[in-house]
Amino acid sequence: MHLRALKKYAHEVSLFEPIGIDKEGNEVTLIDVLGTEPDAVAEVVERGYDYERVKHHLSGLHDRERQVLELRYGILGGLRRTQREIARRLGISRSYVSRIEKKAIQKLIQELERTAPDRPAHQI
Repeated sequence: MHLRALKKYAHEVSLFEPIGIDKEGNEVTLIDVLGTEPDAVAEVVERGYDYERVKHHLSGLHDRERQVLELRYGILGGLRRTQREIARRLGISRSYVSRIEKKAIQKLIQELERTAPDRPAHQI
């Protein structure tokens, strides 16, 4: 009975299970091999912070500018849309969507740079 109960775990592997020995004789585990880059966590946190800053400053844009950026870049959990799809949805030309997008991005960059002068917003 006990052997049958263990059978369902036969294909599971622990991340801390030893998989070998390095040149210096230290035990190497699976977690050592699958580890992340040291900066990976910091990058995720920073990206989240930048996303929140952008969302906050979107409220300073005109409704149509905000709507175009939200649709174009999938902000607020939506799908990214093409300029043509946005134009159809809003009943305007694709070139007008392009002009609105460009103007809104410029405004957003200026506002982000104004509120954080130590870090250029164009790196976001």
